[in-house]
Amino acid sequence: VGEQTLLKCWFKSSSPITESLMVYWTYRPLDGGQMETIFHYQSIPHPTTVGRFRDRISWVGNVANGDASIAIQSPQMSDNGTFFCSVKNPPDV
Repeated sequence: VGEQTLLKCWFKSSSPITESLMVYWTYRPLDGGQMETIFHYQSIPHPTTVGRFRDRISWVGNVANGDASIAIQSPQMSDNGTFFCSVKNPPDV
């Protein structure tokens, strides 16, 4: 709680990394509520501008190295839940 948290996501692709590569991070609260997209990457990072993670997510990945990790600033106990990382690198998914 309170310290930056790193959420790691590593991937491998049989296709070359291009500008079509997309990374999505989604979150589901512990109480099983609605899933929400909290981060999107396609050539540049797009952190969420709404919801509990607004202004607290930063891109720390490097897709050229198979890294799609993000960091959350000032995490709280109320942020507890399940985080999902999805990487699509057409035509490979």
